[in-house]
Amino acid sequence: MLRFKILASVVPLLAAAAFARGEIGSVSHPCIALGDTSAELTSLFWTAGVHVAFTDDPSRATVKVQITEDADTADFAVVDDGPGSETDSCQANPANRLITIAAQPVDGGPVIYLSTDGPADYRIYVRSKTFSQREAAALIVGAHDGRRPFQAASL
Repeated sequence: MLRFKILASVVPLLAAAAFARGEIGSVSHPCIALGDTSAELTSLFWTAGVHVAFTDDPSRATVKVQITEDADTADFAVVDDGPGSETDSCQANPANRLITIAAQPVDGGPVIYLSTDGPADYRIYVRSKTFSQREAAALIVGAHDGRRPFQAASL
């Protein structure tokens, strides 16, 4: 009977710890280091400070991101899973900006139009096994608080 009482008291604590951490186990999310801070995608909607959404209609977009075929022409390039690739670039950085991809725009958050055609606010190059093109676009836009590059430079 004592074992059952101990088990009954430990299970809620484990559940609370898993809920507070966000997910059970070690789940890796796409993350980039940005100087003193970092930007990381999260699946936990309520913990994210930036919520980005995607659209197929360029007229509804607030930020346009072009997928390029050349890393030299990109504003943001993701090439990983090769020799010496960093897997924990966000672990050492406590100032983390959490970004989530929402199904619909949230509170005036950025709406991204992802295309291979220009012109665009950002150009990305992605060759990765861990990052999708959408995730890379969400990270670069979310890292800049959803502002276009020229708007960020004018502040």
